[in-house]
Amino acid sequence: MLLCIWRGSSFSCAPRRLLRPVIHNHQRPRPIFFFLTKSFTSETIMSDKKRKAPSAAAGKEPSAKQQKLAPSKEEKKERAAGWLQELVKQQRSEKKEMKFNKKRLRFISDTEKVKQGSEGVLYWMLRDQRVQDNWALIHAQQLAVKENLPLHICFCLAVPKSELSTLRHYNFLLKGLEEVAKECKALDIQFHLLHGSPGEVLPGFVSDRNLGAVVTDFSPLREPIKWLEDVKKSLSKDIPLIQVDAHNIVPCWVASPKLEYSARTIRGKITNLLPEFLTDFPLVEKHPHTATRTAKAIDWDKTLASLQLDRIVGVPEWAKPGTKGGMATLESFIDVRLKLFATQRNDPNAAALSQLSPWIRFGHLSAQRVALQVQRSGKNAGQSVPSFIEELVVRRELTDNFCFYNKKYDSVEGAYEWAQKTLKDHAKDKREYLYKREQLEKAKTHDKLWNAAQYQMVTEGKMHGFLRMYWAKKILEWTSSPEEALSIALYLNDRYELDGQDPNGFVGCMWSICGIHDQGWAERPVFGKIRFMNYKGCTRKFDVAQFERKYCPKNL
Repeated sequence: MLLCIWRGSSFSCAPRRLLRPVIHNHQRPRPIFFFLTKSFTSETIMSDKKRKAPSAAAGKEPSAKQQKLAPSKEEKKERAAGWLQELVKQQRSEKKEMKFNKKRLRFISDTEKVKQGSEGVLYWMLRDQRVQDNWALIHAQQLAVKENLPLHICFCLAVPKSELSTLRHYNFLLKGLEEVAKECKALDIQFHLLHGSPGEVLPGFVSDRNLGAVVTDFSPLREPIKWLEDVKKSLSKDIPLIQVDAHNIVPCWVASPKLEYSARTIRGKITNLLPEFLTDFPLVEKHPHTATRTAKAIDWDKTLASLQLDRIVGVPEWAKPGTKGGMATLESFIDVRLKLFATQRNDPNAAALSQLSPWIRFGHLSAQRVALQVQRSGKNAGQSVPSFIEELVVRRELTDNFCFYNKKYDSVEGAYEWAQKTLKDHAKDKREYLYKREQLEKAKTHDKLWNAAQYQMVTEGKMHGFLRMYWAKKILEWTSSPEEALSIALYLNDRYELDGQDPNGFVGCMWSICGIHDQGWAERPVFGKIRFMNYKGCTRKFDVAQFERKYCPKNL
């Protein structure tokens, strides 16, 4: 999933009314959704040029204005390459005694006490593949320290036989896990790579190692929920199974106990809870209790080579997997692109987006860490900071809410009643163009802009957020039914986007095609009351020809 945040249809604050895609009959459109971190389409990255103070005349003191403009040595040092990594390291050290908020966890099992006589605590790593800034691992370590036990981490590697199992995704995943394993070794935490589905391999591993508690992180998606249920069924009844939401800033079940209609209905609930949950993290430190049975060494290159994957979908060069790569991208966003976010984020030719979605999707980077550092280090970025936080927090966490409380999150049947009705009423409307999945996948349409966007997604694993809306809506317009459109959009998104197979992608496609978190608009053919976008509208928003020149495929 490249992290896609799709805007809802009604807002109360003016700063959120920045994205106005063209719609029919000249109504003033409300802001819709964004793909938060997708924009890396500009031909050049705008440099962050610092202002230089005028030189003082020989023998004279610089003026007060000159003194104010001249950057201090500390400021120069702070913005040297790698400054963010050092700053965060310092913050973690200073805040290492931060308390764990127990509202972040819930017990999946009936028992809550660590099994007596056990030989360790296990963190079953699933969605949040990092060591630091990980509330699930923090809780697991605190639990192990309290019980004077060693700490283990396991990841269950299961590769479904599917067109969605690509080298692009599993290379990113395994390279990130390799970094995790190295960090764990330095901290005397045992990292285990298990092969197979969690329900089949994890309970036996727990029994064999005599582990007394299992802590895992949270995902709202169907397959991880089934894994959790399978593990619960097979796990010994005297071993607690604890889930911690380490992905959302406000835990999903705390933010709301029900399916929310739109950003408007969840925004206040989340923002009211941010003072409690948007805090610093305790430090994951070197573990004081050493395991008698250590983890097996892992040959990461051999593991990747052994997987049955679709290797046609290659690895993009722009995204370096792992927490270090994510932190470097966050640093460049704060230094270079953040100041452009408020005004240029809807221009696919501008580098104004964070580009962080792959790292957040795989859990290599914590959204909470991103929010903290953008707030602290982006003070000179003006309106960009609250605009970005809205997308990162409210919009992104709304997608987890949708997938957690709506079991049909990837089906037309999961849409609101008004949307299902209008799509059904217009299902048999005549389409000017009809394309099959293969034609769309190979960018063989009459629309050069759509082809260019598709080409960027296939070759780079990303697509700018504004175009991602346009791209999905055109699939609805050019296929025989809403069901086929949704199926194709999800297939292409999940196969090629580096941030695919994530709640943001599901909700993004549902927003574009099924009107989720949106409202009904004036009725028109094919779309019914679903919001409409067109090519001509895009030409009024940005330089379409420039984007087409860069990405329109010669051969895909």
